[in-house]
Amino acid sequence: MKKIGRFHVLTDTCLQTHFSHVELAELAIAGGADTIQFRQKEGSTRQMIRVAEQMQDLCKRAGVAFIINDRVDVAIASHADGVHLGQDDFPIPLARRLLGEGVIIGGSAGNVEEARKCLLEGADYIGFGPVYPTTSKDDAGPAAGLDLLKKIVGAVALPIIAIGGITAENAPPVIKTGVHGLAVISAVCCQNNPAEAARCLRGLLEAEPRA
Repeated sequence: MKKIGRFHVLTDTCLQTHFSHVELAELAIAGGADTIQFRQKEGSTRQMIRVAEQMQDLCKRAGVAFIINDRVDVAIASHADGVHLGQDDFPIPLARRLLGEGVIIGGSAGNVEEARKCLLEGADYIGFGPVYPTTSKDDAGPAAGLDLLKKIVGAVALPIIAIGGITAENAPPVIKTGVHGLAVISAVCCQNNPAEAARCLRGLLEAEPRA
């Protein structure tokens, strides 16, 4: 049985340059992240593999899942625990054939149709959003809102991870929709103290009664 974490932190070195991917992973884990996702859209494949190997080693020692955004090749090379694929990224069924049944595959969705497609194609969880408006992702669609998020939770039999514009201030109503968990970028990576920011969000996840 694959264990899908409840608190995913996506590392980013474009929105901020103070911390490296590895440093962010370490700080997020210290604050309670149970899944780290390496997200890098530019740079050489060799450099990405080097960083991913360091992150995988760190995550393995800490007992948290390590997932690569988009790049199936980097996931294979670094022995990552999984990949997360957008609607226009590498096809989920093909990724499953390459990576095997034991690897976690997440899919992105912004509406009911995309969420059902992820389910049918064999995703293990769905990253649904953006829930709120976000500036962290250039290609993010319009904000889905809480009503649609709640509908997805009820309609699709997969763990739903809410993403997009989530902060410590607006996280409680998201958690109340019954989502499996949260994924954040700026709310941890762009803070002065990422570990404390992660700790705060983790505390909200633990404290909020789920629907």
